[in-house]
Amino acid sequence: MAVTDMGRGVADAPPKVALLNNPRVRGAIYQVLLAVVLVYLVYAGIGNMLGNMERAGISTGFGFLDNTAGFAISQSLIDYDQGVSTYGRVFVVGLLNTLIVAVIGIFFATIIGFLVGVARLSNNWIVNRLATAYVEFFRNIPLLLHIFIWYFGVLRLLPQARDSFDFGFLGLLNNRGYFAPKPIWGEGAMLILYALIAAIAIAWGISRWAHKRQMETGQIFPAFWTGLGLIIGLPLLAFLVMGAPLSWDIPVAGGFRPSGGMTVIPEFLALLVALTTYTAAFIAEIVRAGILGVSKGQSEAAHALGLRQGQNLRLVIIPQALRIIIPPLTSQYLNLTKNSSLAVAIAYPDLVSVFQGTTLNQTGLAPQIVAITMLTYLTISLLTSAFMNWYNNRVALVER
Repeated sequence: MAVTDMGRGVADAPPKVALLNNPRVRGAIYQVLLAVVLVYLVYAGIGNMLGNMERAGISTGFGFLDNTAGFAISQSLIDYDQGVSTYGRVFVVGLLNTLIVAVIGIFFATIIGFLVGVARLSNNWIVNRLATAYVEFFRNIPLLLHIFIWYFGVLRLLPQARDSFDFGFLGLLNNRGYFAPKPIWGEGAMLILYALIAAIAIAWGISRWAHKRQMETGQIFPAFWTGLGLIIGLPLLAFLVMGAPLSWDIPVAGGFRPSGGMTVIPEFLALLVALTTYTAAFIAEIVRAGILGVSKGQSEAAHALGLRQGQNLRLVIIPQALRIIIPPLTSQYLNLTKNSSLAVAIAYPDLVSVFQGTTLNQTGLAPQIVAITMLTYLTISLLTSAFMNWYNNRVALVER
């Protein structure tokens, strides 16, 4: 104790701690040093890359995107002319081809995965065994082999064009692809699209209102069937009012290839079926685990209230299981999108095939093209994750 002039004792001041022994200061120093090292490595790497490109006579800009591509693409959702279209156009065509197979694949993989996952828990022995066999077969064979099986083992073995399978109005199927009827819209068709958008918006509003009403009063409103009726009925009404502005271009069989209609190339079909069936097997296990993660007491309480098995699953089990299902489901959506790059193995014109493949071979600008491709897949993945995280927060359980 130190003694003051007034004769009272006061506590000694705490000993000073060395600056480097302070955890916060030491942590801040480490972070600054790490940031400096990372900045140096990035700077040195970029400088080394630019130096090597200059010595090799490789351009460092992105002006090549305005140059004429000069090669054909077997599938394009937008207008593409190999004699006029640029490499920038090639990028857009490849991106759209990647997105369409990813979006359709996610849609069907989710449906099949949920059905198989629920079937895995069925009390029916045959249904249960069939679902188990599906999961074990598809998830234990490499995806690339799945693609080869569907492309070389199924679609390439279909009949030649002159012997096509004829499904009448539904089109033709041969080893050159599926030739489907092509819709030709007439004047006033845009009103049908506007009616569909309006119906979807109204159905969404009704769903929100019905959910709020049920939470407050317990009364159930048939929001699903009402919304479905709107989505079908309102565009149909607009279609009839505008005088049915729709005709069909039906494909006709020929010696070399069918004429008319629209073509779905076999590469797209093989890739889509392989991605869908493969990813659905993993989604099925995620769904099964999510359902098993819900307490059995929830089902017992639902049955005690008189809910049937289907109502119990739809209204009680699945809503609670979603909080378990969605995080790993997001990973499967990302995997499906990235796995679509395996399309290069069967020459499907996706982003990797036509842009990082053909375009890179013609221009030799590997750094720019690889960087653009990487950033594109990164952006798609981040947007998918952001949407799924938003949806996960929407369905999360909220304590009252």
